[in-house]
Amino acid sequence: MASELHGEYKVHGGKLVVVDCSVTDGLLHDVHVSGDFFLEPDEALDDINAALNGLSANLPAEGMADAITAALPQDAVLFGFSAQAVAITVRRALTKASSWIDHKWDIIAPIVLPTALNVALDEVLVEEVGAGRRNPTLRFWDWDEPSVVIGSFQSVRNELEPAGVEKYGIKVVRRVTGGGAMFMEAGNCITYSLYVPQTLVDGLNFEDSYKFLDTWVLAALESMGIEAFYIPLNDIATDKGKIGGAAQKRLSNGAMVHHVTMSYDIDADKMVEVLRIGKEKLSDKGTRSAKKRVDPLRRQSGMSRQEILDRMSDTFAARYDAHMATLTEAELAEAQRRVESKFGTEEWLHRVP
Repeated sequence: MASELHGEYKVHGGKLVVVDCSVTDGLLHDVHVSGDFFLEPDEALDDINAALNGLSANLPAEGMADAITAALPQDAVLFGFSAQAVAITVRRALTKASSWIDHKWDIIAPIVLPTALNVALDEVLVEEVGAGRRNPTLRFWDWDEPSVVIGSFQSVRNELEPAGVEKYGIKVVRRVTGGGAMFMEAGNCITYSLYVPQTLVDGLNFEDSYKFLDTWVLAALESMGIEAFYIPLNDIATDKGKIGGAAQKRLSNGAMVHHVTMSYDIDADKMVEVLRIGKEKLSDKGTRSAKKRVDPLRRQSGMSRQEILDRMSDTFAARYDAHMATLTEAELAEAQRRVESKFGTEEWLHRVP
């Protein structure tokens, strides 16, 4: 007898989708979709259920979503959910996709480390999560050396002003994730990394996965009076301007790192002496002053950096029942080895000249 399966998925900014089903001979059977969404015409719900019944239980979420879309009448209106959301819910019912509550979460509080070691830890910890040796983890960074962390695919010569780097003693490091350069003086921004199993974002496209993984931080910002939102693909902003950016890297071991830096109190004049990003990107937006691009959390929240870090940590812990943890000696030692063999080398830094 086929066992009954149950899955739930709350659409980011939308409604709850619920799927009850069973699997017989590897095929979906007796599928029932429900939720607090809106759907017109009513009969379209029968079309969704019929489209799913008989599909292979091993079909990826994209294939399930395509089958649902093909079965819907042309005049169907889905409000608060989508074919993709239903597919994700089915995958959760089948335990091929996971939700936040399916995992035990750890939080690592910020400790001051060399920037290259922070970057190396991203690679080490995502491998540990993928190998099952560490719980999915939120880690906050800290550092005390003026630094620039460039994206995995950025060109050193195109991103940096050598005179500014030398003038201010900037440590330049390349990270494993893509995206843009991060200008990081002590205390001027807030940086965190999430190390998670890819099952958490199963069925989500890249754009939606960014918003999904940062739902908790948008809630934390809202509790500080900051109404933040995502601008595709990876910018976090308010109506007063951009406050941060995210980047991701997915490993073949089934884990991924999701990395975010938000500006707290950046010296914008110094930033444009160090980075070449200013001129082209600012002219692209019709902006003459870098200060108009940087909209620090300090000004919008009126809170200290530590207070913001505490609020973010508390919000994550409350939402996902996360517990405080620490880096192990083995993880720190391995990260140091990778600084020496990779992240601290000229070969890695200049792999894109």
